[in-house]
Amino acid sequence: QVQLVESGGGLVQPGESLTLSCAGSGGSSLDGYAVGWFRQAPGKEREGVSCLSSIDSVTYSANAVKGRFTMSRGNDKNTVYLQMNSLKPEDTAVYYCATDLGRDIVTNYDDPECSPPEFGSWGQGTQVTVSA
Repeated sequence: QVQLVESGGGLVQPGESLTLSCAGSGGSSLDGYAVGWFRQAPGKEREGVSCLSSIDSVTYSANAVKGRFTMSRGNDKNTVYLQMNSLKPEDTAVYYCATDLGRDIVTNYDDPECSPPEFGSWGQGTQVTVSA
């Protein structure tokens, strides 16, 4: 099973940017997996932020982050990134990455899958705090 490690979180002011990274560890590779970024704010359910298909042909972005967040996969295929611009206080949450466990579920261009229950191999999360 793929082991994931997130990094890049921190404390920023509204309007600033952060880039989160998610990499396979312990010899794990993300090549061939669909990967998603999810977040969970205190007292709220975990939600899908952005998901990318196994061959990077299908992407999903939540309405709350469209136009501000961009997900991409590194050239080594073992790291995925979440570029977050114009951050808002409501973006404050623990951000997690996870894979589709090889089930190739992010395939529908019109309605890409990005629901937390469909993903696994969760990383430990990285805290993002947006505050003035």
